[in-house]
Amino acid sequence: MAVPAGLTRPGEAEGLAKAIADWRAWLTHERRASPHTLAAYGRDLDAFLDFLTDHLGQTPDLDALRALRATDFRAWLARRAGAGLARSSTARSSLIVRGFFRFLDRTGRGGSGVLATIRTPRLPHAVPRPLTERDALDLIALPVDPARDPAWIQKRDLAVFTLLYGCGLRIAEALGLNRADAPEGETLRVLGKGGKERIVPVLPAVRTAIADYLAVLPFAAGLEDPLFRAVRGGRLSPREVQRRTARLRDQLGLPDSATPHALRHSFATHLLAAGGDLRTIQELLGHASLSTTQRYTEVDTERLRAVHAAAHPRARDGR
Repeated sequence: MAVPAGLTRPGEAEGLAKAIADWRAWLTHERRASPHTLAAYGRDLDAFLDFLTDHLGQTPDLDALRALRATDFRAWLARRAGAGLARSSTARSSLIVRGFFRFLDRTGRGGSGVLATIRTPRLPHAVPRPLTERDALDLIALPVDPARDPAWIQKRDLAVFTLLYGCGLRIAEALGLNRADAPEGETLRVLGKGGKERIVPVLPAVRTAIADYLAVLPFAAGLEDPLFRAVRGGRLSPREVQRRTARLRDQLGLPDSATPHALRHSFATHLLAAGGDLRTIQELLGHASLSTTQRYTEVDTERLRAVHAAAHPRARDGR
């Protein structure tokens, strides 16, 4: 992340640049943030500093950051609202800016106590949107483009989708696996958010799908090579999986909520519906907090209400 252009006082520029560099190092080594997360945090902080340059009439330094008032932060929020940015985007940016100021305070550079008095946009309570069991099975059973795709790509897609649904992995976790991680036994070691490892059970269908894909993979597969390969042999990207999912979604007539991440939601929801307990599902998903996993109970309650409304005689006749 670069300090905004136009800094004219070298000492102060270096002070802010050093603070940002230290923050990035802390995120990398202490919080184990991914390169994608670092890039996103950097963009949000850069946008905030760009706003301050315009708002204050000069490029901010550490002294300027320490002197910010509540009205300055409210002006930033108002600018974002006026630009039509989504509340979710502003809420995320606010968390990142708050985190940066907390880091400044912890490292003796001085933060901004007024941030605690600023209300950020309140977001609606998000409920996961899983697929039905039938839709999930359809999504992992059909090739995306059998007329154009070679057999190994069709088997690769099947292996990826089966892994996401069968083990409840995040897409980044699945695509971050190397050949050495390919499950041959009944468990899989997964490196999740924050560098936390967890062990998940592997269904025979998952092992079979991955083995079938590896059997026809046209690239050399060293133990440290990516497990899931792109067309030219590099690591398969989340964007490509999302693109192929969108094509398959159109082919099957599935809703827009049918995404790779929806397979993870479906894994959790279908386990809960089958009698799985929340603590076990929390461990399988790698959630740090049980409250995150508890969102799936709301999904299951909604499903039960729908079933009741469709099946109960008094619900059907409206009495």
